Parts: sequence; structure tokens; C-alpha cells
Amino acid sequence: MHLIRGKGPSTGWVTFVIVVLALIATPARSSDAPGDALKARLAEVQRLAPANFTVVVEPPFIVVGDEPAERVREHAANTVRWAVDRLKRDFFDRDPDEVIAIWLFRDKASYATHALKLFGDTPSTPYGYYSTQHRALLMNIATGGGTLVHEIVHPFMRANFPACPAWFNEGLGSLFEQSADREGHLRGLTNWRLPGLQQSIREGRTIPFERLLATTDGEFYGAAGGYNQYYGQARYLCYFLQERGLLTKFYREFLSRATSDPTGIATLKAILGTADIPAFQKQWEQFVLELRFR
Repeated sequence: MHLIRGKGPSTGWVTFVIVVLALIATPARSSDAPGDALKARLAEVQRLAPANFTVVVEPPFIVVGDEPAERVREHAANTVRWAVDRLKRDFFDRDPDEVIAIWLFRDKASYATHALKLFGDTPSTPYGYYSTQHRALLMNIATGGGTLVHEIVHPFMRANFPACPAWFNEGLGSLFEQSADREGHLRGLTNWRLPGLQQSIREGRTIPFERLLATTDGEFYGAAGGYNQYYGQARYLCYFLQERGLLTKFYREFLSRATSDPTGIATLKAILGTADIPAFQKQWEQFVLELRFR
């Protein structure tokens, strides 16, 4: 079983390896990232990458890293390609609108140093983030491949569902930060967010779903723009839908009616077959309390 794990908060010249065969052997996935755009973006990345970095073309992305070359190639094939294939199978019809470089830094120090040196950024999260300005995903890959899968969800969501609210964007992304293959489909597993959520349930501190789904991006992310209590609830709402075989259906329905249902609450009621969301939340809380994370 292919398993992608994510870690919790406790936790002479340029050597380029350019996998041209990936461009030849991989079927075209959409017209969103044509050959010319990919080649032009590759040239930009080549100019920017330091001498000890490896560059791998993995459409629709370019993967760059400062681990040994074989490890970078493994990340490209066993995480990026693996996740992209499964995300597109169940959720996303379009590739990201621009060619994004995925920068995988070997540890915390490399992540912080190169984010500043290459992009002028000081990361606000220890895991990874997307830079719109630089068309780049920057990752501390030492935090686990699951972090990478989480971040891959976001550019696909932007291309396919630009009006997606933060709760579902982050709920789906965090669902797959610990995941496995199930008959060719991506399946989120229980993860490090579970114990904290269970504690909140026991203490009566969960947020009513109608309020959670109505949060603005600013409210969801908060002033610090980092991880917070909303993530666990959003993730395990997606997990519940997944385990009931409803997650893909919910996404498709939500996408089709987002203009009239921007928060997704009406779609959630329709998919669950109930108008009583508070009663459903009690059922969901009992479901979550019975889960185990090993």
C-alpha cells in the first residue's frame, strides 16, 4: 500500500537532473500547461536553482530539491505524480493555470535560508506555502510527504474551483496530508489533528458547522495566517464524507452550485439528506470520538 505520511507540529557547475522522458512518456493531461510554457518555466527554474539542487520535470509541475538527486526523483514520481493522478481521477478536471515549481528543501534550516535568499520570504509556517508572486510551492520536505500532497491540492483547487471557501480548500488539503491508495483512489487517513479535535469535542468547544462553513478566508486563517482550530473540524468533516462515499459527490455538487451556495451548507444538507445540521453534528462528533490515530 502506497502511504503518504505527514508530520505534526511536534515533530563545478549546476547539477541538474532534467527528466525529459517524463515529458515524452507521460500522456498530455490538459492544455493548461502547453509544452512551450513548460519549457519557458523550466528555463527560469534552471537559472534560479543553486548549484547543489536537482531539477525534475513532472507535469504539470517542476520539482526542485537539495536532497540527493535520487531522493528528488523519488519525491517527483512517488509523491507528486502519485497524488496528481489520483486527485485528477476524483476531483480536478483542469491542471493549474500556470506552471508551478515545487521547491523541496531538505530541512528547516534550508527551507528558511532559501525562502529568504531565493524569494525574499520569511515563512510563516514550518511546513510549506505557496507564493503567487513566484509561482512556487516552497516546502520543508523534512516535515513529511503528506505536507507536499496537502499543498498540491491548492493550485488544483484554484484552477478548478476559484470560489472555493477556505474551509473546504484546507479541509480537502489537510485530509490528504496523511493518505493512502485505495484501489487507485486517494484516501485520507486519521492523523495528528485527531487528538486535539477529540479533546475539543469532549470539552464542548467545537464550532457549529453552519458557522464554520460561513467563515471568510480572513476568519478561517486568522491574523497569523497559520494553522488553527478550524483545520481539524474541516478535515474530519471531509473525512466523514469520504468514509460515507460522499466526498467526491459533495465536491462536484458544491462546484456546480457555488454561485447560489457559496458556503456549501445547502449542498451539505442535500448530500446528507437532512436539514438538521446541529443533529448531524452530534452524529459526526460521536463518529470522530470513535476514531483512532496510531
